Amino acid sequence: MDNCELNNCELKQTLIILYIVVVVIMAIATFVEKAGAYRCYDQWWFTLAWALLAAASVAWFLHQRIRRLSTVLLHLSFVIILTGALLTRLSSAQGMVHLRQATASSQYLTADGATHDLPFALQLDTFRVICHPGTTAAADYESHITIIDHGGRQSQVVSMNNICTYRGYRFYQSSYDADGQGSLLAMNSDPWGIPVTYTGYALLFVSLVWMLLDPKGAYRHILQSPLLRRGALSMLALLSAGTIMAMPPTLPQQTAEKFGHLNMVYNNRVCPVQTYAIDFTKKLHGKARYKGLTAEQVLTGFIFYPDEWSAEPLIKVKGTELKQTLQLSNYASVNDFFHDDYLLGALVRQYHHGSHDAISKEAAHMDDRLMVVMQLQQGTPLKMFPHTHGDATEWLAPTDNLSATAIPSADRLFMSTIFMLLYEEIAEGHYDQAEAYIEALQRYQQQNGGRSLPSPTRLKAEYAYNAIPFATILFMLCLTMGFITLGITIWRMLRPHPGYLPRQRHKRWPEHLSFAIMVLAFISLTVCEGLRWIISGSIPMSNGYETMLLMAWFIMLLTLVLCHRYHIMLTFGFLLSGFFLLVSHLSQMDPQIGHLMPVLRSPLLTLHVSIIMMSFALLSFTFICGATALSVNILRKDNKQTVEALAMLSRVFLYPAIATLGIGIFIGAIWANVSWGTYWSWDPKEVWALITFMAYAAVVHTRSIAAFQRPLTYHIYVTLCFLTILMTYFGVNYFLGGMHSYA
Repeated sequence: MDNCELNNCELKQTLIILYIVVVVIMAIATFVEKAGAYRCYDQWWFTLAWALLAAASVAWFLHQRIRRLSTVLLHLSFVIILTGALLTRLSSAQGMVHLRQATASSQYLTADGATHDLPFALQLDTFRVICHPGTTAAADYESHITIIDHGGRQSQVVSMNNICTYRGYRFYQSSYDADGQGSLLAMNSDPWGIPVTYTGYALLFVSLVWMLLDPKGAYRHILQSPLLRRGALSMLALLSAGTIMAMPPTLPQQTAEKFGHLNMVYNNRVCPVQTYAIDFTKKLHGKARYKGLTAEQVLTGFIFYPDEWSAEPLIKVKGTELKQTLQLSNYASVNDFFHDDYLLGALVRQYHHGSHDAISKEAAHMDDRLMVVMQLQQGTPLKMFPHTHGDATEWLAPTDNLSATAIPSADRLFMSTIFMLLYEEIAEGHYDQAEAYIEALQRYQQQNGGRSLPSPTRLKAEYAYNAIPFATILFMLCLTMGFITLGITIWRMLRPHPGYLPRQRHKRWPEHLSFAIMVLAFISLTVCEGLRWIISGSIPMSNGYETMLLMAWFIMLLTLVLCHRYHIMLTFGFLLSGFFLLVSHLSQMDPQIGHLMPVLRSPLLTLHVSIIMMSFALLSFTFICGATALSVNILRKDNKQTVEALAMLSRVFLYPAIATLGIGIFIGAIWANVSWGTYWSWDPKEVWALITFMAYAAVVHTRSIAAFQRPLTYHIYVTLCFLTILMTYFGVNYFLGGMHSYA
């Protein structure tokens, strides 16, 4: 080996080591900072590690004499972005400005507690919290300020996603004082870092798209590979008494349904009582029905027959230790937890005093569910009486202090007596008269609800959404189809001629049937997403449950687009969409529909989340390709052609996945800069998304790392890389928290 080759090898090894070191440091730092032990990202050595990695990358790039313009611009964009980040660190100023009404201030406070002067003064004129009609859910926060500069005065409004820029200083709505007379604005001044960084972002967007479209690039070469034209991947053929139990007293289904069509404030929005009834029943029983009774019948049972329903063994007990300690069955009644004393009392107190062992957690979780029943029996959640004064509407419960509000006496009388009248008629079995009182309450809501009442279209959408458990049906359908077709696919791969498929039209009906089922599933999930959009008034991607549905939707869409060329996509599509729909049923996921936080009401959120979800969907396909290839390699080592073909198919997904992930991350950075005044905060979600990007980006460098040219090595690597996605999506949300925990 001559000196040139030796230097080349040493430079490559140095670059790889630095790359791994930076990734490992970022991963460890997320846990260290969670513990509050040390602030890693602000240290000089962390900046030095990035600088050394950038320098080694540039040196390697020049040493390889790479001239392809798309590749040069792509790597140049990262150097520019890192340069912008360094300028931000060295030259920017950040702090908080606390304003009190009618008082001018020209100072800001930095994170270290130091006070600095602004070259002008700010004065808070008024601060307003704007709520969604009829609820206390904040829609926006507005600070009306006046900028005072050398005798001149300029009025401005600062609100969420609406920044105020003046003389190179930017002000963002951050918080406010409890008395509503003060506002806290975040201040940022970064005249050098932001322009340079945004230049890098723009170059990155262009070069990532160019990477996919470049006629002489690696991705176009993959698309022209003979392995994708052979029949090696066209190997998919699809084949596609109860006991009578005692019933607790309840309202007739028709009467309970009428009650469910009343409106109430629940989850900080005005919605049908039916929605609350479904969530109430699911929280207690785990299902939306009980012994054939609807959720509305269960809810009204607890309202109008509290004694009988408190003795009903409806509450599902999940914790094994809790069941053994308290000698409970799989299902218990409310009364089972109350004998001489409250059985959960001591365990719940232990939990709130820091004892988080298994039985204490189970007791605390059960206590939350029992409190739902207690609150209902007290009438606290039943905020069903709207009172509109001017433009503001307040929804009250029958147990609220009605005399403390300026409500007409006739309305107060109605609110305080309507439930008593309902109790009397229901106790006598006069359900027709009870329905008449329910209709009277409905008319009262229409007359007094004002703008807070949902539109007829929104109500119809919510009734339709409540009637069909879309996600439950679809995850069972997709997983069943996925496992059946995966078994058939692997069996065909292991046959003597795995690439052979009879092409006679009459023998391809299973393939057509599977495609039709996928189309039906896609349409159903689209309807589900559309209904949630109509109900909430915003694109459904604001929490873990909704992003799981969105991920499944993207996977189905990609499957339908690509399955005619790659038939195995139907198997992958069924498995992945079924998996994500199943995950949406985990206990941590919350399917409730609510209003978006004000900071999330931005069009950049839609772009950011959609593109990230598209990337994760594509990367999930690389995982399925890898897992399938590894299974085939274990079961039949002589089937190398299938392993190679799956590697080529995986790369078809990998390149657009990396492109969309990079674009999604940096759109998120732009959104953060608009909303919080800083485009990168080293939040755990940001860090792990960057780790995911760097982990997957390494595998496309087959010229520098020859091992990735070997199909089996490639499959092992991308299969393990999927762990970074799981950490980014689930691990961060449930273990590390951070600014993205609301999502």
